[in-house]
Amino acid sequence: MKYSGEKIQLRAIETVASLMIAAAKTAPKGCGRDSMETIIIDGADKDALSAEMRKIGQETRQPFYIRDAENVDLSACVVLFGAQETYRGLPFCGYCGAGDCFGANKSGTHCAFAVGDLGIAMGSAVSVAAAHHIDNRIMFSAGKAALSLGLFSEKVFLAYGVPLSVSEKSPYFDRPATAPASSAAAPGCNAK
Repeated sequence: MKYSGEKIQLRAIETVASLMIAAAKTAPKGCGRDSMETIIIDGADKDALSAEMRKIGQETRQPFYIRDAENVDLSACVVLFGAQETYRGLPFCGYCGAGDCFGANKSGTHCAFAVGDLGIAMGSAVSVAAAHHIDNRIMFSAGKAALSLGLFSEKVFLAYGVPLSVSEKSPYFDRPATAPASSAAAPGCNAK
């Protein structure tokens, strides 16, 4: 059997996306509690994400959303990471600014551990992509669009997306300040 380079590259991206989720899961968490959700999207779901990013960019007059949407279009898939609202029950912390977990829960303040844990987990995840030479970039804009689309459970209050690509030059760096002209979308991770 003969396999094209493109098909092998898509398999590599799919494998690395799964390894990124494993790395995020095993990253250290405050109090040993996992309050993170992870998702891999491609195909129509990825297209819906980039469309939502464009919509947000137009509605808010923030051109970086539109530029980032173009990057998502050029990606095989997007790995999404979300932090759930949880409280650790620590009596003496106050990192959230609410004094303790009871005060945070009562006022609706977000747990600082959930935010920090998400950052550490994403750092572990993107290091896996980098170690396997898969182009990637952490995007706030993709996370906001994922939340807007309801891709996570209702408990998730903060999210980021990491699009993945294999190309001769990373589409995520040396980018223009605003969205470039439209180009052909990349196939999804599960493309045959």
